[in-house]
This record gives sequence, structure tokens and C-alpha cells, in this order.
Amino acid sequence: MTSLKIEAEAAEVGMDAARLGRIDPHFQRYVDDGKLAGYSLAIARRGKIVHLGQYGLRDVEADLPVTDDTIWRIYSMTKPITSVAALMLWEEGALELTDPISRYIPAFADMRVYRSGSALNPGTEAATEPIRVWHLLTHTSGLTYGFHHAHPVDEMYRGKGYEFGVPRGQDLATACEGYASIPLLFQPGTEWNYSVATDVLGRVVEVASGQTLDAFFADRILDPLGMTDTTFHVSTPEDLSRLASLYAPKPGGGLVRSGAMGDAITREPTFLSGGGGLASTLHDYHRFTQMLAGGGELDGVRILGPRTLDYATSNHLPGNADLDSFGRPIFAESAFQGVGFGLGFSVMIDPAAGKQLGSVGEFAWGGLASTAFYVDPVEDITGVFMTQLMPSSTYPIRPQLRTLVTQAVVDR
Repeated sequence: MTSLKIEAEAAEVGMDAARLGRIDPHFQRYVDDGKLAGYSLAIARRGKIVHLGQYGLRDVEADLPVTDDTIWRIYSMTKPITSVAALMLWEEGALELTDPISRYIPAFADMRVYRSGSALNPGTEAATEPIRVWHLLTHTSGLTYGFHHAHPVDEMYRGKGYEFGVPRGQDLATACEGYASIPLLFQPGTEWNYSVATDVLGRVVEVASGQTLDAFFADRILDPLGMTDTTFHVSTPEDLSRLASLYAPKPGGGLVRSGAMGDAITREPTFLSGGGGLASTLHDYHRFTQMLAGGGELDGVRILGPRTLDYATSNHLPGNADLDSFGRPIFAESAFQGVGFGLGFSVMIDPAAGKQLGSVGEFAWGGLASTAFYVDPVEDITGVFMTQLMPSSTYPIRPQLRTLVTQAVVDR
């Protein structure tokens, strides 16, 4: 484990130290008020860390503090890593964005699309367009999540055991066959819906590369970037001692520990979830964001070409639409107004519409337990926030982080 350290004074990178000093008191109040157990965060500008913060407890019951090497469940912050893996294979010619995914997962060859009716007796029609790789990357595939509780198709997922995870014993290949047996929510490419698409993308990565997803991640992304604490399975006694506990809000105030869901990361997984299976540290995910901010390269290691990354972090929704106009009004790890979607990342297209302080072209994502990252290429800023409270919609941590960081930028 390598600790992060401050690499530049605020003034050196066009920021105001006193204004940066507003960040920690704000989030410390979340902890002091019993809303979060603890947190850690890293802010960098021009490739140099300018602010680090940590406070509170990684385990409330054991009174263990957040430390530099605390391991956090990052859930859907796994998705950008899976998306980068697919983009690497695209660069190499191993797949095309326009490929029907049935080329890699034959069960998706003849999909049906929900038209009407109940979960037990749905009316369906044939898909007029195959699900393609770019549909998975953009969440426009017609797949969904069982935990949405918004549509009969969501209920069908839950009926087959796909809510938070998959039925015990299923691996990535068999789970994808299960998803393919359920009708799509809509015709591919016609709407945006947060979904298991990135899990399916992980299986595409496996088939296209000939490696299991964990092996591809380790060989091609994690080890080259020095992300040695990022894993699908926290297992050793030393690592388990660093793992933060998972919490949810308790009715009436305070926190309640989530044992069953929190313990999942401590068991050897059969299902390698490219959509939400990783645990990581502040150090490791900061390394990943620095690679993204560096145009696909960090410390002499190139993961993606800069033009590939520019392409992936542009808005790919038709007509430059935002999620509010093209997506369904459901939970996602993003605001909807003024925010589009690229190939694995949310993309800010109109900060005024979203009432968020940020830049056009900023890209980001977050995880179920309130973790978040963003990259602002205009201001050359990255931010990573780690904590362990689910769901992530509980508090407006993400827009507040952006505001607190951006208001500290004082150069012109």
C-alpha cells in the first residue's frame, strides 16, 4: 500500500488555500451528525494533489478510524474500469462498437422487447435492432436493474433472482444468459436506462480477450497503474482489517450496519461483476483518475490513446440529449439535467441546466455506497470521494464536492 501525499500548494495550481479549507469542515459535519461513518477524499489539479482529507471511522462498532489504506467497496465505480477494458480491446481491433453482442454472447441473438402487460404475462415484440457494444457502453441497450422497482421488466429480473447481484452459484456467463431470457425494456438505442449493461460488457471483454475479467483487469489495467489494492475479493486478514464497514441510514437518525450485503466482498466471487464488483482504496482510484486526466497515460504507462478517451468522454446520446430528456426517471449515479452520457461515463453538457458548478466536458461516475469521482478537463481537476453509505442518493455529496472544489479555483 502506498499513501497519497500533498504534491502542490494551493497557490501553485491556481487555487485558494482558505477556500480549499472549506471542504473538510463541511464533510466532517456529516460524520459528526451521524450521517456518515467516515470518509476520505483527494483533490488534484494539473496532475498534483492539492488537498487530502479523511475523518471519522471505517468501523463504527469497533471504533476503528479511517486511514490512508482503508479499503472501500466502490460498486458502480467498477463500471468505468470495465468500460476502459472494452475500449482497449476496441483500439486493438478485438471488437467493434457496432458489433452485435450476440457475436460474443449467443443468447442475445433473438431478443424480445416488452410492449405491455404484467411481469407474469407480458406482451412482447421482436427487437428491431440488435444490442450492440456501444449500447452496453451507453446504457441504451434496453437492459435494466431489478432494484429499480419501476417497471414490470424490473420485476421479471427480481423474479429470476437479479436484484442486487445474481442467484448463488451463477458466474458471469450464466448470468448473461439469464438476462437474455428476459424481455428488453425498450428497443435498443431508443432510450437510456441504468442497467446490468456493464456486467454484460464485462462478459464481452472476457470472450473478446480470452481472459477472465479479473485477469484482464489485473494484467492490463490494475497492475500497470499500480492499483494493487483493487480487487473483486478482500480475503487476507491484513486486508480485512482495512475494509470499511457498510452502513445505511437508520430511521430517526444515525446508521445501521449492513452485514449481509457488506460481507459479499469477503467471499470468493463466482460472478465477476463488471458493473459493481470491485473494492479499492483512495490511492488506487486516484491513480485511475490521473490516468484518465492524463489522456490515457500515467507515469509512462499508456492504457488508452488520448483521442480514444476524448471520444469516450463526449456525449453519445442522440441529438446531444441529456439524461433528463432521453432517460427514464429512475435511480442512477448521476444528476440527469444537463448531463449526457459517453462510453462509460456521465458527461456534463450544460452546467446551467443542471444547476451544478462545473465545466462542459466534465466526466464522472459514482457507486452505490456514496463513493464518487470526477474529472474536469477544462480546469484540469480530479476528485475522488470515498465513504460507505448506501444508497448514494441519501445526501447531495457529489454536487457539494464539485462546488466546494470549484469555488476554490481562483486563477483566470
